[in-house]
Amino acid sequence: MPELRPQIGQNTQTSNEAAKETKEEPALKGTFVSVMLLGAFIAVSWFGVFALFVARN
Repeated sequence: MPELRPQIGQNTQTSNEAAKETKEEPALKGTFVSVMLLGAFIAVSWFGVFALFVARN
């Protein structure tokens, strides 16, 4: 009966590793820019509300 386990030092590849080599990752520059713009909007809004709070006290 043949041995089903790979031997030590034998180069084996799982199906996930083989798929990673052939499949390219999508470009995420647009996602990064969108997240940065959303973060900037939240930060500006927060500082605006904080400035309003300080001005009224």
